[in-house]
Amino acid sequence: MDVVSTDQDRSAAAASVQEVTEGVFAYVQPDGSWWINNCGFLDGGDHTVLIDTCSTEARTRALLAASTGTTGSTVTKVINTHHHGDHTHGNYLASDAVVIGHRKTREAMLDAGLDTYEGLFSGSDWGHLELRPPEIVFDDRLTVYAGGHTIELIHPGHAAHTTNDVLVWLPEQRVLFSGDLVFNGGSPFALMGSVAGSRAALDVIRELEPRVIVPGHGPVCDLSQLDPLDAYLAFVQRLAEQGKESGRTPLELAREADLGEFAGWGELERLPANLHRAYAELDGAEWGAEIDLVAASVDMVTYNGGPVRCFN
Repeated sequence: MDVVSTDQDRSAAAASVQEVTEGVFAYVQPDGSWWINNCGFLDGGDHTVLIDTCSTEARTRALLAASTGTTGSTVTKVINTHHHGDHTHGNYLASDAVVIGHRKTREAMLDAGLDTYEGLFSGSDWGHLELRPPEIVFDDRLTVYAGGHTIELIHPGHAAHTTNDVLVWLPEQRVLFSGDLVFNGGSPFALMGSVAGSRAALDVIRELEPRVIVPGHGPVCDLSQLDPLDAYLAFVQRLAEQGKESGRTPLELAREADLGEFAGWGELERLPANLHRAYAELDGAEWGAEIDLVAASVDMVTYNGGPVRCFN
């Protein structure tokens, strides 16, 4: 199942800096697969605000060099969109910055530590990592200012990709850094959050009416990317209902599923994990409730035919 192209440059050097509006930059890392995330940064005049860091030491050092090289100023604030390591492992390297995130982001990072999910992925080169959770936390909303930029940090109000997702919204420019509430080209991943909640979070984004969306993974996009994501999540819900009725396990169901329009997406091994979450919700679990993550991860590896190839 794990069929990937090996000729694309996925190194840290392949990342591009894209100015999406004046003084606001997307840092896009191809190909956006596991652990290869997007970040962003804003020019605050005498300082720089960074949105997320990267999974490895080398990638975060490249991000910091690109951001300070573009703005000419030091990073003084880092905003985390959620707790996953591909967005937070490099926090410690922004040594002159304060880290801002959701209260549950801090809690999840302290609880999990530097989790690299050994056994699930292969080919990783992490470099030196140090745990650094947010020092400034909030629950619902927080406004940050950077020069002429107003940055609204918005928790969707429920679990979605995780329990602690944060939308980074620039209302004046109508630019949204979505974190992993939006994937472009890869399958959504709701194992640590909620399938239904992920769909509801897309409605939160629709209400903002962004002009530009910088997704957590994949190319910069706009609102048109939300409908395919919603369709996939609805597909997972329908599939789970069928599987529950027939008594099939999430893995059995995923192996038999006709992916149809989603067959060309990346990270197809996320399907059994998403089904684990959808099954739990059909059983009445609250959005974001704890479920057996190990069992779901084992099913991903089994579905994939071995550990998932990682290019970080």
